[in-house]
Amino acid sequence: MALRLGDIAPNFTAPTTHGDIDFHDWQGDAWVVLFSHPKDYTPVCTTELGMTAKLGEAFAERNVKAIAVSVDTVEDHNGWIGDIEETQGAAVNFPIIGDPDRVVAGLYDMIHPNANDTLTVRSLFIIAPDHTVKLMITYPASTGRNFDEVLRVIDSLQLTANHSVATPANWTSGERVIVSPGLDDDAATAKFGGFDKVKPYLRYVADPSS
Repeated sequence: MALRLGDIAPNFTAPTTHGDIDFHDWQGDAWVVLFSHPKDYTPVCTTELGMTAKLGEAFAERNVKAIAVSVDTVEDHNGWIGDIEETQGAAVNFPIIGDPDRVVAGLYDMIHPNANDTLTVRSLFIIAPDHTVKLMITYPASTGRNFDEVLRVIDSLQLTANHSVATPANWTSGERVIVSPGLDDDAATAKFGGFDKVKPYLRYVADPSS
C-alpha cells in the first residue's frame, strides 16, 4: 500500500555518501526532506541537488535535514558530486542514498511504472520529528522542483504544528494566518487576543510566531 499523510515513514538501513545509516536514527529530532531523483549524471537532477546544497543554511535554521536517493550506487553518486559542485557552485552537504536494489524506492513508492518502470520519479517527502509523513509531492522527470515551495511548506507545517492556525493560499512566513476551525470565538479570543472575522468560518490573526 502506498504511503499516506500521517503514516510513519518507513525505516531502512542503507549506504550513503556520508556512510551507512539507519534512517530513523539518522533523523534524530529533526524534520527531514527526503527526495528522489531519477538518475545520476542528468541535467535537471544536477540543478536540484545543487539547489538543495545552496539551501543548507535555510534548512538548518528550520531544524531540517535533507537526504536524496536514486537507484544509482554510492560510487556513482560520489563521482557525480564533483559535477554538481562544479556546475552549481555549492558543496553537496547532505547524504545521497545508494539504492540499486530499489529497497528505499519500493518502501516509498518512488517507481511509477507508467512513467518509467526502472527509475525513480521526483518524489519528495517532508517527515516530522515523530517520523510521520506530513507532505508528499511528486513531479515528472522533466520538471524540476520549486524549492521556494518546499521551504514555504516547511514553515507552514512547523507553524501549524505549534499553534491553532492554518495557512491560507500563497501564504509565506510572517503573513496573517487563519484561526483553526477547532477553536470557537471565545477560545480564539482568549488565545490570540482578538481576530478579524470575515465569515464565521474564516477568521484571520497575525502570524503568532512573528
